Amino acid sequence: MLEKLSTAHLADGCLRVGVQPRCVALAPVTPGMRVAGPARVVRHYGSVDIFLETIEAAVPGDVMVVDNAGRRDESCIGDLITIEAKHAGLAGIVIWGRHRDTAEIRNLGLPVFSLGAVAAGPVRLDARDDFPFGSGSIAGMTVADSDFVIADDDGVLFVPGASLKAIAQAARGIRETELRQASRLQTGTSLRSQLRFAEFLERRGENPAFTFRDHLAAIGGAIEVEVPQSKT
Repeated sequence: MLEKLSTAHLADGCLRVGVQPRCVALAPVTPGMRVAGPARVVRHYGSVDIFLETIEAAVPGDVMVVDNAGRRDESCIGDLITIEAKHAGLAGIVIWGRHRDTAEIRNLGLPVFSLGAVAAGPVRLDARDDFPFGSGSIAGMTVADSDFVIADDDGVLFVPGASLKAIAQAARGIRETELRQASRLQTGTSLRSQLRFAEFLERRGENPAFTFRDHLAAIGGAIEVEVPQSKT
């Protein structure tokens, strides 16, 4: 369903179907890595046993999403948990926090996304909630096991699993339009010409309230996305 669809395409697809995109600027440990799968969310309190519990309950293809409150003073995932996750069939790990053992994780090949690396592991051991699984706060946004995760070099996107099919369909249409535009650019047809920019300027001169998005919606351009009223 998501073949060749980037987080950028899918974020635009969210807007096209009226879903607010939840995007987080997390980077892959190895550039070029990509992961997509159902979220398996866990909140971290200082000890790795919480991750072992998460992996025990996960199914192959899940993406472990770690809420470590965006902490930059400690790493919470290293090579051992990454190995465990890989052998259990998880598709990848997304960390709202930091990782360590960068070289070892790169060699493992499992997609891991985080705020970056720091050598120090956690020394704290906070009291954990009665049930620290199933939902968390990632960059101030609620993410739950009902969400689907897509991550690539542009960051991480969380979308409602129930809306994934519609979002992917919209993203696919946007991608195809952009591919055609890029191909025409390469053969000498400027983007201004393709988007009839002179026509837009003329109409805006007649009506200052006429926006570029109005123009694109009228001609079917995809460089910007018309935003309907949000459903979520």
